[in-house]
Amino acid sequence: MKKILITNDDGIDSDGIIRLAKAAVKFGEVWVIAPDSQRSAMSHSVTLRHSVEIWKVDFPVSGVHAYACDGKPADCVRIGILNVMSKRPDYVFSGINYGYNVASDLQYSATAGAAFEAAYQKVHTIAFSEEACDRHEVTDKYLENIIEELINKPLSVNQIWNVNFPGCSLSECKGVLNDRKVAVEGFFNDRYIESVISDDRISYMVEGVRNYSTSDDTDLKAVIENYVSIGIATNIS
Repeated sequence: MKKILITNDDGIDSDGIIRLAKAAVKFGEVWVIAPDSQRSAMSHSVTLRHSVEIWKVDFPVSGVHAYACDGKPADCVRIGILNVMSKRPDYVFSGINYGYNVASDLQYSATAGAAFEAAYQKVHTIAFSEEACDRHEVTDKYLENIIEELINKPLSVNQIWNVNFPGCSLSECKGVLNDRKVAVEGFFNDRYIESVISDDRISYMVEGVRNYSTSDDTDLKAVIENYVSIGIATNIS
């Protein structure tokens, strides 16, 4: 039986990782190794200066081997592949992330970072993300079919499949667009809100205003127009 390692950056108790595990058990033996709490925007960082702990946890999907980790998402993948699993995984799934991972913001994503770590470890990998809302009907309709389509679809060195589901209703979803390029623009602007704390101290907070301007063949354009976006992302670092 094929072995599948699942991780995320929203924490092992997140709804997204549970839903992904429920879909994944139809494709193989599932191991979940994920952070014990939120670890978003950590990119591909790993822990070097101190040890990382993992421990078995109860998981609401029958038959899944589940472990929480006090490290980062990329740590979960490294430790899972190199130490914890009884055999190297055939596949790694990262997600389902709470919020899109599109455009140049992909470089900050720990969902993508964990996926790129798996690619570095030469494991076939798919990253999954959806709009940050409570509406999952589009994801639930397409998820298993997309796994089946991509699970053995070839990738080159340091590449991952990057899948993003729109946050619209099923009736508003226009379908699936394949071969989407990673938009060169950021999904959020680069501005910070400045606040003066004292004469010698200033605070800065990311403004978080979304950018909706991009070319037609990109992942960003697909999701803002209510399509499921499927494309390849390449780690060039």
